[in-house]
Amino acid sequence: MKKEEFLAAQQSREQSVAGRVRREIEWLGRGAKARTTKAKGRIQQAGEMMQELAGLKERNAQSAAAKIDFTASGRETRKLLVAKNISKRLGDRDLFHNLSLTLSPRSTLGLLGPNGSGKSTLLKVLAGEFEPDSGEVRRADQLKVVRFEQNRALLNKSETLRRALSPTGDTIMHQGNSMHVSGWAKQFLFRSEQLDLLVGDLSGGEQARVLIARLMLEPADVLILDEPTNDLDIPTLEVLEENLSEFSGALVLVTHDRYLLDRLSTSLLALDGRGGATAYIDLAQWEQAPKPSNAVKAISSTKPARPKSPSRPSSKRLTWNEQQEWSGMESAIAAAEKKVSDYESQLADPAVVADHRRMHTICADLAAARSQVDTLYARWEELEEKQL
Repeated sequence: MKKEEFLAAQQSREQSVAGRVRREIEWLGRGAKARTTKAKGRIQQAGEMMQELAGLKERNAQSAAAKIDFTASGRETRKLLVAKNISKRLGDRDLFHNLSLTLSPRSTLGLLGPNGSGKSTLLKVLAGEFEPDSGEVRRADQLKVVRFEQNRALLNKSETLRRALSPTGDTIMHQGNSMHVSGWAKQFLFRSEQLDLLVGDLSGGEQARVLIARLMLEPADVLILDEPTNDLDIPTLEVLEENLSEFSGALVLVTHDRYLLDRLSTSLLALDGRGGATAYIDLAQWEQAPKPSNAVKAISSTKPARPKSPSRPSSKRLTWNEQQEWSGMESAIAAAEKKVSDYESQLADPAVVADHRRMHTICADLAAARSQVDTLYARWEELEEKQL
């Protein structure tokens, strides 16, 4: 039991550090300036956390209790899909024009672009759901393409969770092994008593886990994921990331999650929404590239954008109360982020892991603390913009 508690604590610690690393990468990506001793310290701390996360991942690799294991077909060809000079229009607007790309095993193409730039349309063209207006898409013989829908449209909201996870009975086959649906459900954090609930009554995160469970059962050469991380909790997100990194087919990814995109992508393609498409090696290269004045930045956060610099706004634009609020904003954010860190540390405590009621309470407190951080950053931005 002591060993199990230790392993559970290590897994919780990894999830906690991963959540903090995700937030720090987001902060750094917003152009944080190392102008103060405090900012320099935070940048150094972010680097240390990344090193700690790498070590935790390595130590926990052999002790993971459940893994999402996407099944690749094992196809050997070097070219799974080749798109040559493809174009697609929406009304009188070019989404992409004369675009060429190749998908090969163990490659991940990350797609960037503002909303409406054609990312989802390109995914459907690659999947064979749409035909290009011009050009051609050549696919390997009997290519298996599996696509994850952002809008959960593939789910039948009126069927039970049991049938959604196992359509043909109470037994599923995964990689040649049979498993009862209740055991399969537990791998995706569902309780047995939830099996008879309707899919439409599940939360967004639970519905996403149902889709992931179904994806696992489909052998694929090309896996197309459109915003797979929406509504996912940190444990499910971490498992998803680990197993996507081990997928041996080709992966095409659209996500607002900077950490996931930067970690998995072997190449990036940015659509500008006006027919143009530019290839980049990584996010850093894309972010440093000049953007058209009317372009919208493709990578945003699910959280409100943080101001690039906490420079004090002119008091002429703020009321006295707002000026006082601004003066205390940095310390308020620091205190709120400390609460988040404290709750995350508690979740790494073996005693908490063993006490499900206490763990549930702390998880709720952690969610509320994270929401408070988001609210404070949104207010910070509001005060920042008021002076402009």
